[in-house]
Amino acid sequence: MSKGFASSYRIVLLAVCILVCFTGLGARLVFLHVIDREELVQSVDKARRQIIVESARRGDILDAKGSILATSRTLIILGVDPQSLRKEDEKKWPQLAALIGVPLPQLSKILLTKSRPVAPANASPASSPAKPGDLVINFSMAAAARATALAPASVVPSALAQAMADKPPGTETAVDDTVLDESIDENGLRPIRWAKLSETVEESTYTKIQALEIKGVYGQRAYRRAYPHNSLAAHVIGYVNKQGEAAAGIERYADFYLHGRDGWREGERDGLRRELAQFRTRDVPAADGYNVRLSIDSNIQHMAEDELDYIAKKYSPQKATIIVSDPQTGFILAVANYPTFNLNEYNLVTAADQGSMRNVAVSDMYEPGSVFKIVAASAALNEGRVTPATRFDCSIESIEYKGRVRNLPGEDHHFTTPLSVAEIISHSSNRGAAQLAMKLGDQKFYDYARAFGFGQLTGFPVGGEIYGSMAPPDKWDGLTITRMPMGHSIAATPMQMQMAMGVIASGGYLLRPQIISQINDASGEPVYRYRGIAKHRVISAETARTMARLLQGVASPEGTAPGAAIPNYEVAGKTGTTQKLLPVTLANGTTKLVYSERHHIASFVGFLPASRPQVAISVIVDDADARCPGGVAYGSSVAAPSFKHLGEQLIQYLDIKPVYETSGRPALAMEGGRR
Repeated sequence: MSKGFASSYRIVLLAVCILVCFTGLGARLVFLHVIDREELVQSVDKARRQIIVESARRGDILDAKGSILATSRTLIILGVDPQSLRKEDEKKWPQLAALIGVPLPQLSKILLTKSRPVAPANASPASSPAKPGDLVINFSMAAAARATALAPASVVPSALAQAMADKPPGTETAVDDTVLDESIDENGLRPIRWAKLSETVEESTYTKIQALEIKGVYGQRAYRRAYPHNSLAAHVIGYVNKQGEAAAGIERYADFYLHGRDGWREGERDGLRRELAQFRTRDVPAADGYNVRLSIDSNIQHMAEDELDYIAKKYSPQKATIIVSDPQTGFILAVANYPTFNLNEYNLVTAADQGSMRNVAVSDMYEPGSVFKIVAASAALNEGRVTPATRFDCSIESIEYKGRVRNLPGEDHHFTTPLSVAEIISHSSNRGAAQLAMKLGDQKFYDYARAFGFGQLTGFPVGGEIYGSMAPPDKWDGLTITRMPMGHSIAATPMQMQMAMGVIASGGYLLRPQIISQINDASGEPVYRYRGIAKHRVISAETARTMARLLQGVASPEGTAPGAAIPNYEVAGKTGTTQKLLPVTLANGTTKLVYSERHHIASFVGFLPASRPQVAISVIVDDADARCPGGVAYGSSVAAPSFKHLGEQLIQYLDIKPVYETSGRPALAMEGGRR
């Protein structure tokens, strides 16, 4: 054979090698496409499939004139994949640290930490799933858990839920929001696939970060709640916490309207983790939340809070509340509490100051004192038991009632002549109020107190409201009928007292205190409008007019609160000065509640103008005694002047005229469809 040709041995050897190679390749293909096909398809699908959640924008909360009280602003949640960092980018780290406001050593530690130990099998999952954007759900990473936590149950597909339930052990999100890969290296460490750098990066700052071109550092857009006016109406608005949960106030009550519905889409990604839009299988667009418009007027709210600031600086009270409402509809124009807090910094409130976050207008109760005398007087007039001119002897110390002699309460002033019903109100006679209630009897007086709204919820929609305290007649002792008419032996919330005075101002109706006036969609179109709702009629219109006239005597020179009078305007109202019930330890070691001589609650609740009420105001100040002359905080000296000052501002702002022409009142809906 010619030397130019290979030997037969070499040809056979080459053929065998080629045959072996093709046989091995064929066998491998059989394993890949037949034997291991299902497992491999699932693995590829697992690596490529993704659910991208598109967060809905939470609706705004607006005041009566459309000013924004709460809104959602776009922020960038910045993170890093430490596995993707390049050595040449280290020189840019100082610039990155400066842009996000993080010390360089702290930033370097995050960037250089590339893995973590495997969590123990019995380790509990993170108590609060992290939210680094929560926009992408990767089935190979724990980001799925975080994104699913954000999406409503109706949005997340059942297949996704099942996939999450079946995810391999150890893929949980770390407590500090770090996302770990599934794989474990030879040292028992799990690579870090995402670590949060900042969650409050502005869009403009993110543009500068992108210009640095640091590989592995990326951001995802998310919405964060912002409150432009900080503490304004804080107890009414409430807030959304760091987990995106509505925690209080209107934010929580109207969450159904505000929250919106997150969208999501299912598709695939390439090797560089980029979405392949052509393989998108399902796409559900996000629906932004509705806007909620309140009856709160920011200007009136400012006036009320400024007045509370003045009270706080002058008297250093334990707490104080001012409520302003429209007495014809029941809509609330302002609710201000002292102390208060900054909605944008709710998480900075210390444990010792947690009380400042409580809406004391509905969550705290107090003995209303003499303001409560409007119940006995209104009821006796409405039942025809007395007229404004009916007189009572208020100098007596006891009286027979139901076959028993009852001791009457003391008086602040000694009355030498019988007082008319009008004088009982203007002079605030305790004994006169007791005798008016006795004219009605236990059950009738109690029924009227219930009709005025005491001992039950007002329905004010901000959460945390309490019932107050009012025992039924079968629980009364022998003195209750003499003490409750003067505002003792009963506890009410400031909102209940505002609502009760509103019965007189509205012409005899108990109006539900409302604060949401309208629901608008994202484009601003109204979805639902609210109107005033009357729960029921309490007294006749004639009785209400009579009481309004009698209450003007309180703000007269002969009344208990001449300091509440506004020149040329009819001011109707009632003072209250109540001794606080405080615990006292007795000699035997037991604790008993005793009326304090040095701690009082001062109040003035009223409306104006009396003949055609347009605004009702409550001023309630708790424990301002230390800085008051004589060490006693009277409603006439502490609360009435603030009522006057606020009333004068409202006259200007609302353009309230001292003389009116007759006109119809706004229509009210009745609960149960009755009027």
